[in-house]
Amino acid sequence: MFSEKLAALRTSKKMTQEQLAEKLDVTRQSVQKWESGASFPSIDKLVAIADLYSVSLDGLCREETGEDYGRTGKYYIPDYENAHDWEFYFRVLFIEYMQCVDEGKDVEKYKSLFDAIVDMPSDEYKKKIADVIFELVGSLPQRSDYPYIEPNDLELIKRLSGGAKTLPVNPALVADKIAGGWFGRVCGCFLGKPVEGIRKTELDTVLKRTNNYPLSRYIDADDFTDETFEGITFPLKSRLYPRSFGRMPVDDDTNYTIMGYEILRRYGRDFTSANVGEAWLKLQTMDAYCTAERIAYKNMIDGYRPPASGEYKNVYREWIGAEIRADFYGYINPGDPATAADMAYRDARISHVKNGVYGAMWSAAAIASAFSLSSPREIVENALGVVPKSSRLYEGVKDVIAAFDGGMGADGCVDMIRSRYDETNGHGWTHVIPNVMIVTAALLYGGGDYGKTVCLAVGAGFDTDCNGATSGSIVGVMLGKRAMPGEWTNRIADTLESTLEGYSSVSVTEMAKKTLEFLPEDIKKRINP
Repeated sequence: MFSEKLAALRTSKKMTQEQLAEKLDVTRQSVQKWESGASFPSIDKLVAIADLYSVSLDGLCREETGEDYGRTGKYYIPDYENAHDWEFYFRVLFIEYMQCVDEGKDVEKYKSLFDAIVDMPSDEYKKKIADVIFELVGSLPQRSDYPYIEPNDLELIKRLSGGAKTLPVNPALVADKIAGGWFGRVCGCFLGKPVEGIRKTELDTVLKRTNNYPLSRYIDADDFTDETFEGITFPLKSRLYPRSFGRMPVDDDTNYTIMGYEILRRYGRDFTSANVGEAWLKLQTMDAYCTAERIAYKNMIDGYRPPASGEYKNVYREWIGAEIRADFYGYINPGDPATAADMAYRDARISHVKNGVYGAMWSAAAIASAFSLSSPREIVENALGVVPKSSRLYEGVKDVIAAFDGGMGADGCVDMIRSRYDETNGHGWTHVIPNVMIVTAALLYGGGDYGKTVCLAVGAGFDTDCNGATSGSIVGVMLGKRAMPGEWTNRIADTLESTLEGYSSVSVTEMAKKTLEFLPEDIKKRINP
């Protein structure tokens, strides 16, 4: 507790309460109340105490736990000049505020405090004040009217879920379906990569100018002229690829699919969250990670073990990152969405909480279900069985299903999603819930057609490469590689580039074949490669 820490620090420096009070310009009675737990210092005094004793506000204020956030005593020293805002809690407090609102924390009364700190210059003092915010929001109670129950514990998640059905699998089709998943993911990612982060209004404008609206083919550099880019603020010109590019360039969405293979190769099907963290640290530099993954990576360097690595000062804890890492776990569990979801959970908890975890579980379960089901609607519904019925993500997916069943058109459904999640606020365009909703809509309205599905996913905006990749992976498994149109698969020339050590350029076909190694033994014995 703070009171005990303060007393210990003071006595270690052989200071009396009177001497400490004098240095802080307060009364001895104030110090006495702090050390007895009767009151708590103001923010300015907390900063002064931390400076006086050369300790962090985090260490001074945080209540000790058995894990002590999993620290092992190492420290990461950031490059403040070149590092991305992702790495600094104090630079993205507006996202933390929205995240707290979404989680039902009673935070509205602190809105003015958040706003004041956000407006401060980004310096060491702001960092210290933000550390106090981290402690504050971590201890806030949930609003009494909050309608959702969203646990992090796997057993509780399962209790609150309906359960996904285990499905029969035709072993003769498994190899082709795994290849379909790999190619579906890579090609869907390639479709969305050039426009990742663009606002939908600008996306619609450029598609119309290139006679590709609604989106129906790759967005090619060959289709653009200087006039096409006029008035477009998004840096599209530097992100487009020509038709002759002939490979899938580096992207985190496809990096993680290879990472999944490496995790299984190194640690087997019983891998742990700690194993995932170890693989991350060994196979890629921090620059290869974004948002929640960047925070988790930094935290692990700092000695925070999973799941603390994903919880400590992580404002992106419910964003899309874990979802895009889940595909491999679906590939190696045909017809077994529960096991696929369990593996995705172990991976997700290194960096995410609550709906950030559920999104990964849902994605893995959908892929596993796609080995057996030929209806996108059935795939979506079965995958939803691994998601707590009491969660925001479950509610969002069910609302998309209801819109589809009620006869709402695809455009109307996308507008409905956008009305709930404005990409200009703290949700950003990579929050997991609107993006899972977009993937769901793409699957339903795509009707099992690969091209139509990925085009709907990308054309909706938000996280275009992620949604193209995930929807493409699911429908790719459902169809199998042999049924996928060459107009989509030929573009990448069976070549995938990555930032993982040892995988700078690989064959997608070969990665699909290697995936077969980690199938359950009963399926592996009967597959037709």
